[in-house]
Amino acid sequence: MKYEIKKFHDGQVTAKIAETGDIHIKIRGNSYEDLFRAASIKEAWDATNATHKTAVAKLTIFCLIGQRSDRRFNKGESFDLKVICKFINDMKFDVVSILHPHSPISLALIENSEKISHVDYVEKAYNQIGNPVLVSPDAGAYKTTHEIAEKLNADLVPSNKVRVNGAPEISIQGDVNGKECLIVDDLADGGRTFKFLAEALKKQGATKVFLYVTHGQFNYGFDELKESIDHIYCTNSYKDIEDDFVTQFKLDGL
Repeated sequence: MKYEIKKFHDGQVTAKIAETGDIHIKIRGNSYEDLFRAASIKEAWDATNATHKTAVAKLTIFCLIGQRSDRRFNKGESFDLKVICKFINDMKFDVVSILHPHSPISLALIENSEKISHVDYVEKAYNQIGNPVLVSPDAGAYKTTHEIAEKLNADLVPSNKVRVNGAPEISIQGDVNGKECLIVDDLADGGRTFKFLAEALKKQGATKVFLYVTHGQFNYGFDELKESIDHIYCTNSYKDIEDDFVTQFKLDGL
């Protein structure tokens, strides 16, 4: 399916469908403009395929905007992910694929949704490093990281942030002395938690600490990570990064 996108000077986006048939739209999905662009394409496609009932429309979102706002955090605040998912549902795609969503709430709120696994990208990082110990950064990431460790036949060390006498401390539940470690998580906005975790791992004898995140946002604190992390692996789901400190796995369609 071919289509054209045009953006006017005032920011308006319009779409034109060049042919009928199935359509598969792939977007980063990390901005509201991305979603509006997909909506414009889908509206034009619906009009073009009004009599073509067997055509299928698919949407792939590589980095869903608002995925961490998966609940109403405080009284009186908006439930942002709910608003975003309602907008996606209103487009009425036959299939909506999401790469490594932050929580299952996204899949629960989006109709006809499915998860795209990140395991293959973790495996690429794991093989490039050379069989490091996998580290889950918190209790929420443990189950997923444990499943990856089983698939790769890799050692796994859980970690968690705990409070000791009221002060936050990182608890590492395993032996990393003399070993290389790969922290695995879904996204990094600033990465301060990863910095502290890497420092704690090295204090316990880890020779090198690497970081894998599917969604490498790094909106702040990137230079701080270089002080404790030896190298970063991520996809280009959120943005393209030109830095020798980062190895990006390119996604089909971006």
